[in-house]
Amino acid sequence: MKNARPAEIRTQSSASRFRNIFIGAIFAAVLVIPKILRLRRNPRAWAAFRVILGLAGAGIVIFPLGLWRSYLLPVAGLGMFIAAILLPPAKPDTTVDDRARALGALVVVNGGRYQPGNAGATAARLFVGSEHIWALDSHLQPLLVIPIAEITSATAERGEDEWHLRIRWADRAAEFNYTGVFGEHFARVAESTLRGVVRPALPVLPQRRAAGA
Repeated sequence: MKNARPAEIRTQSSASRFRNIFIGAIFAAVLVIPKILRLRRNPRAWAAFRVILGLAGAGIVIFPLGLWRSYLLPVAGLGMFIAAILLPPAKPDTTVDDRARALGALVVVNGGRYQPGNAGATAARLFVGSEHIWALDSHLQPLLVIPIAEITSATAERGEDEWHLRIRWADRAAEFNYTGVFGEHFARVAESTLRGVVRPALPVLPQRRAAGA
């Protein structure tokens, strides 16, 4: 009975240490993950990170075996090595903010889904500038460019099971479709944004009669 109590205390102490380590690891991951995601935008830095992670994992697998019997560290090292191999390649450097700055866009709004010609419908974003509106796909590639000076109307309308944003300019028209619970909200936001940059037509003033006419 005397030996049972110290053994129970050691077990509780080990469980408490493991719980603290686990909570600390989760907290550290929450802080590190955003930095890793930003690092992924740089192809060289991301490649270097993957190499370092793989070498560190391999070292952790081999190093403890020569010192003491530890099964936890080799498993963790093996996981790091496999993660370094399976990590996806770096993301493209271009982000929505970068693209907006390059185009000179003042605001970016949800464009719903747009079907260019006979191609399939694709998710779109509307980059609204002072002279043009660009509709870009999910890869930030242009689908459509609309001169603001030629826009005659931008209207959000309810459909059967979705909302439509219809833009008319010159002799052309484009339709962007919004579905889901927030479909109306996104369509209304896009409509008000476009109307905010479209220049209203100047009123036609009646000509004054010449004096003495």
